[in-house]
Amino acid sequence: MKELVADRTETNSGKSGLYFKINPKVDDIPEKYSIKHGNIKLLIMGQVKQGGSGCYCPENAFLSALLAHLLIARDEIVILDMAAGIEHLGRGTAKAVDKLLVVVEPSRASIETTYRIEKLANDIDLTNIALVGNKIHSQSEKEFLISSLKKYNFFGFIPYDVAILQAEMHDKSLLGASHGVSTAVREIYNNLIKEQRSKDS
Repeated sequence: MKELVADRTETNSGKSGLYFKINPKVDDIPEKYSIKHGNIKLLIMGQVKQGGSGCYCPENAFLSALLAHLLIARDEIVILDMAAGIEHLGRGTAKAVDKLLVVVEPSRASIETTYRIEKLANDIDLTNIALVGNKIHSQSEKEFLISSLKKYNFFGFIPYDVAILQAEMHDKSLLGASHGVSTAVREIYNNLIKEQRSKDS
């Protein structure tokens, strides 16, 4: 969608470098370009080219403006599914995030990644963090995560289930593929709702 980004950011490439608009119009993007299922809208967004404050290129300016619009300007529930990092978020948008859920697996590498994500989050004043354990094979793996990450609150643990892999391989819905996974995800949802209601009351 390079032409759209160039048009909205008014990109002008010349000998002296790139000039672009850092607050492009984005309020019509969710309706025009999302995939809709009932009252749910799905937007698949591009990746930021550099981490941290990012490279100030038109694409990043466009994505940042769109994220800010989704999180701040619209009265909707927004779920952001991001890769292992928070590069899409700046200080302004981070303030609108109610909860950062970090998915962690029972491995040392995943635990170290959790600490790195926390540091990045704290750098932009995003401190409301909880964890979700994923691909849990046994009670000992669950206890390993809890003991290794004592300072964090776990919102739930999703069990490893080969049925999920089978459903993906056969292009079937994951929703009903595994009762155990569905139950665990429902628990995470309930914990989110419970926390939000306690804040509102």
